[in-house]
Amino acid sequence: MEKEMEIKPSSPLTRLLNRADADGSLYGIMVGEVFKRGKIKRAHIVASLICLSLVLSLSGGIMVADRASAKTSGGSEKSAKASSDLLAKAHGSKSSDVVTVIIQLNAPMSGGLNALLNKNGVHGAKKILNNLSIQVIDMPASIVDDVAAFDEVFYISLDRETRTLGHVTATTGANLVRSQTTTTQTTTSPLGNTTTTTLDGTGIGLAVLDSGMETTHVDFLGRNGSVRIVVSLDFTGENRIDDPYGHGSHVSSIAAGNGRVSNAAYSGIAPNANLINLRVLNSQGTGTVSGTLAALDWVMTNRATYNIRVVNMSLGTPAIDSYKNDPICRAVRRLVDAGIVVAAAAGNNGKNAAGQKVYGMIHCPGNEPSAITVGAANTFGTDARNDDGVATYSSRGPTRSYWTDANGLKHYDSLIKPDLVAPGNKIIDAESDGNFLVTHNPQLDAGVSIYANRKHMYLSGTSMAAPVVAGAAVLLLQANPGLTPNMVKALLMYTAQPLNGFNMFEQGAGEINIEGAVRLARLVRTDLGTSKPVGATLLTTLTPPTPQTTIAGYSFTWAQGIVLGRHWAKGTSLILKYQPVYALGTIVSDGTIVSDGTIVSDGTIVSDGVIITDGTIVSDGVITSDGTIVSDNIMISSGITMSDGLLFLSMGTIASDGTIVSDGTIVSDGVIASDGTIVSDGVITSDACVLAQAVEVNGDLTTDSTAVIDTGIDCLSY
Repeated sequence: MEKEMEIKPSSPLTRLLNRADADGSLYGIMVGEVFKRGKIKRAHIVASLICLSLVLSLSGGIMVADRASAKTSGGSEKSAKASSDLLAKAHGSKSSDVVTVIIQLNAPMSGGLNALLNKNGVHGAKKILNNLSIQVIDMPASIVDDVAAFDEVFYISLDRETRTLGHVTATTGANLVRSQTTTTQTTTSPLGNTTTTTLDGTGIGLAVLDSGMETTHVDFLGRNGSVRIVVSLDFTGENRIDDPYGHGSHVSSIAAGNGRVSNAAYSGIAPNANLINLRVLNSQGTGTVSGTLAALDWVMTNRATYNIRVVNMSLGTPAIDSYKNDPICRAVRRLVDAGIVVAAAAGNNGKNAAGQKVYGMIHCPGNEPSAITVGAANTFGTDARNDDGVATYSSRGPTRSYWTDANGLKHYDSLIKPDLVAPGNKIIDAESDGNFLVTHNPQLDAGVSIYANRKHMYLSGTSMAAPVVAGAAVLLLQANPGLTPNMVKALLMYTAQPLNGFNMFEQGAGEINIEGAVRLARLVRTDLGTSKPVGATLLTTLTPPTPQTTIAGYSFTWAQGIVLGRHWAKGTSLILKYQPVYALGTIVSDGTIVSDGTIVSDGTIVSDGVIITDGTIVSDGVITSDGTIVSDNIMISSGITMSDGLLFLSMGTIASDGTIVSDGTIVSDGVIASDGTIVSDGVITSDACVLAQAVEVNGDLTTDSTAVIDTGIDCLSY
C-alpha cells in the first residue's frame, strides 16, 4: 500500500503548485486531478512534480531559466548566428587559427561578404552545395562575428568530425511480409485475378552514407546475379569506394543483404533493393560534416535518376546546434521534404563508464524531427518479442541541442527521441575483406565462412538498428509507393510494440514491427493524389485493422500512437483520417505545423480533433497516465530532476545549471562524453559502433550462439 504524504504550506511541492498557478494556471490540469491540495500518494507527488516542472519549463517553448526571453529562434527575437564551439574559437586565445566552417546562406553572397573574405585570404570555397545553399570555406576564426553579421548568412558552424555510431528478418516481422497476394476485379473476371508478389525492395534505391561497401561480397548480388550497388562515390578524399573500415558493408547488408550465404540465415530486410554507396567515413571510420553534406547534396540532385526513396545514416556528430540551425539537420529536412525517408542512428551513449544510465545524448542528425531516429533493442538472441528490451548503450532523449539568443541564454530543443528501437545487438552480417574492425578485433569475425567475399561479422549498436528501419521503409514504399516520409514514419510508430519497463526517452513508440506496418501501408489509399486533403478517409476500409501482431508465437498489441515533437498522439483517427502532419514539407516540433503555422499544442490535430495523448499530459516525453509515470510507474529511474527539467540520470549530482553526469562531472552545456570527460572540440570520441565482445563483458549481450556455417553454395530462395 502506497504511503500518503501531507502537503504542508511551506513544502517545495506547495511552492511549485503556487508558482504554477501564478505562471499560467497550470495547477489541476493533470489527468485524474493528480495535483490536489491535501493528501496525495507519494508516487504521484514524484510523478506530478516532475511533469509539472517540465510543463513549466516548456510553457512558452522555453526553459524556466529563460522566461525573460520568450521568443523562439524563428520568432522576432534575435538569435546568435554562429555555433557555440565556433564562437569559443573566435573569442579565445586561438582566434588567429584558420578553421573550416560551413556557411548556410539565405541568399547569394553579397559583394561586401566576398570582399571581407578576400581581404582575409579567402579566395574561393572548398565546396559549394547548391541544393543546400551551403558553402564550405577555410577562414580565420577571428572574423566569425563579421561574417555572421551579413544578412545573407543564415548560420555558420565548424566543419565537425562525424563518426559511426540478431536474426533480424524473423524478429522484426520482415519474413512475414515477403509474399504479398493481391486480388483485382475486372469486367472479364468479376471474381478477381490473384497476383502474388515478393516484397523485397525491388526497384527502390537505398542510399547508405557510411564507410563504403565491399562491392564483391555476394550479399550485394541481385536475384539476377548482377551487383545491386548501382553507384559508388567517395566523399572522404581517400579516392576509394570499398570498405577498409568495415562498418558500411555490415550496415548495408542489414538493410539489404540478399541471404545467399548460410541458407539465408543472415538475410537483410529488403534483400533486392538497389544500393547507393556514398562513402563519407574514411579508413579509420571518421569523416567531416562537409563530406556528409556533399553526399546529401548529391542525393538531392540524383534522387529521381536512381529512385532514391530512403537514406540511412548510421553515423553522427554531437548534437550541439539546434536542429533549426545545424547544417546536417537542415539538409536532412530538405531530403524529407523532397520525399526521401531518412533513418538515423540515435547514438551509443546511453550509459557512462560506470554503467549508469545517461539521458539527453541523442546525436546529430538523430535530433532532427523529420528523421526517423532509431535506438537499439536487445532481442537476447530470440525471434520472439516477449523478452526484448532496450540495449543499455542506446542513447536516450530528450534532445539537448540548443540555440542561443542575443543575451547568451540557451534554448534547448527538448524533443522526444528516439522515435523507434530496432534490433541492434550482436548482429551478424557482411564483413568486408581485411577490414580495420576485424583486423584489430579478430573475435568480431563470426566464423560463418572461409571465403573472403562470403564472410560475416558481429557488430552491435544503434548503427545496426538504423538500417533495420531503413530496410523496413523500403518495403513500405514498395508496398505503397504513394506514402510520404511522414506517413512511413507514422505507420512504423503506430504499429510498434511498446516494451515493458522502458520509457519514451528510451524507446520512442516502441520496437519496430514490419508485419504490422506493411499490413497497414497496404490499406492506405493510393488515390489521394498530391493534394491529400486534410481529414480525408485514409484507408481503403472504414474498419481499422486489428492492432495486434504475432511474431514467433508471441502476440503483442501495437502502440497505436505517434511521437509529435514534445507530444504523444494516440487514437484510431491517426490511421482512419489523413492528418496534416503526413504531408510533404510539414513537421511537428515546438508545437507547430510549419506549413501553415497551426498550433498543435492545444490538444488537437486540426483535421479531426485527435487528442494529444487522449487527455494525458506529455511534458517533454515524460508521460502521465492515470497519475503514474510511463509503464513501470517509476520516473525514469530515481526521481531525480534537474533545475531545467530536461536531463535525468540514475544516480548523480545536480550542477548549478541543472546538468550533470553520474560521476559528478559538470558539463555546462549538457553535452556529455560517454566516459564522463569533456572533449574540447565537441567530438565524442567513443561514439563509434559498439563492438560486440567489448559490450558483452559488461553483461549487455547474450552469450555466443553457434553461427550458421556457410557451405560456399548460394541460397537462391531468399
